Amino acid sequence: MADLSKQAEASILGPFRKRIWEPFCRAVDRYGLVSPGDAVAVCISGGKDSMLLAKLMQLYQAERRDFDLRFLIMDPGYNPENRQRVEENARLLGIPYTLFESEIFSVANAQTKNPCFLCARMRRGHLYSMARSLGCGTIALGHHFNDVIETTVMAMCWGGQLQAMAPVLDASHFPGMRLIRPLYLVHEEDIIAWKNANGLNFIQCACRFTENSAKHEGGSKRLEIKNLIKELKKTNPTIEDNIFASIHTCQLDTMVGWKHKGKSVSFLDGYDEEAPHGE
Repeated sequence: MADLSKQAEASILGPFRKRIWEPFCRAVDRYGLVSPGDAVAVCISGGKDSMLLAKLMQLYQAERRDFDLRFLIMDPGYNPENRQRVEENARLLGIPYTLFESEIFSVANAQTKNPCFLCARMRRGHLYSMARSLGCGTIALGHHFNDVIETTVMAMCWGGQLQAMAPVLDASHFPGMRLIRPLYLVHEEDIIAWKNANGLNFIQCACRFTENSAKHEGGSKRLEIKNLIKELKKTNPTIEDNIFASIHTCQLDTMVGWKHKGKSVSFLDGYDEEAPHGE
């Protein structure tokens, strides 16, 4: 176990330093994700992203030593094989974890409308509650660069809105708590390369509804967007960076409407009709 943990650490700080460690540190610094005195709960789903995040946060804390860290594994209803693999991988990577159970899968799978949304919301609530009980004011999730740009395009194509995935946000239903995404600048292809280089085998989405939907519908909307971006990249190699840059450079004075803290705003609000109109 110790050998694989050290191997994984060495690969992060060695061959994958520029592709994983430096983007991770840059995101934490750029977006102010971790401050001295913070107590952070890293949420481990068992997939490649959250497992890498746990290892990165462990290394980062060892370097800074000015914030507290906990690792949470929630069992939302995994089958025995998936639960065993999640716990085994955590032990192999030297991650000291707290495990708790919930019945999220059974509740969400019983829904015929928006089960994935319900599952995500329930997961978030359970994680916030457990993190708070352990004295943590922040939860860290494993969303990466590709999740950010895919979510942005999905919101526009299927949600009818220009909406991004913020690197940090305050919890609306848990006052005083917040969520951070330290993998914000890390690309999924580099996470996969790190996983393969270390011979690691993580679980995929273990939700029965997702598995059944994929069989009958040919995959998820996120997969459609992933494939769309892949196709666009063939003729525009910078498409991913351009989408990512767009959420940092929104030209608000060209927007017809927007929301701020839940309140709808129109460009007509405060509009000076005597001012010359732009072309």
